[in-house]
Amino acid sequence: MTARDWHLVDGFHQHCSQTSLLRRWGRTRFARRDLSRLLAHAECWIGLDADEEPVGLVCVGPVSGQEGVVDLGLQVADARQCQGIGTALARHAADAARFRGAHTLTAYTQASHTAVIRILDRLGPARHVRDGPYVEVHVALDPNSPDRPGSPQAATG
Repeated sequence: MTARDWHLVDGFHQHCSQTSLLRRWGRTRFARRDLSRLLAHAECWIGLDADEEPVGLVCVGPVSGQEGVVDLGLQVADARQCQGIGTALARHAADAARFRGAHTLTAYTQASHTAVIRILDRLGPARHVRDGPYVEVHVALDPNSPDRPGSPQAATG
C-alpha cells in the first residue's frame, strides 16, 4: 500500500464505528497525514473483498526499535468482523515480517479485546504481558525467538 491508496483507506475507515476507530487509533478520525506517518514507519496492506471494497487494514513495523521485533496493527470493518479477515491479514503480515527477518511480532491491545488476542495466539507460540487493562502479546515467528514461551530470554522479559 502507498499514499496513493488514500481513497481505499478513507473508504475503509468510513465503514468503522467511532468505537472501533477509537480502539485502534486512539481517536475517531484517520487523516491523510496519519497515513503518511504510518507508511513512513510500517509496511501496510489493505484487504479487499470480491467487489474490491476495503474490509481490513494491517501494518507491521519496528515500533519498539528492537532488532528482529515488529509491531502489528490490525483493524477490520465492523460489519466484516468474525469472518476470518483479521486472521488472514494477520497471517499475511506475520509471513511478510518473518520473510524480512523478524523473529517476534508484538501487539499491544486492550485485554478485553479477545478476538485480536485469539488471532495473535493462532500465529505462533505467544507470551502475554499484562499492563493494567492492556496486554502486550509477543508472538514467536521462528523457533529461536527469544520471545518463544519457555525460553530463558522470555522469562526475563
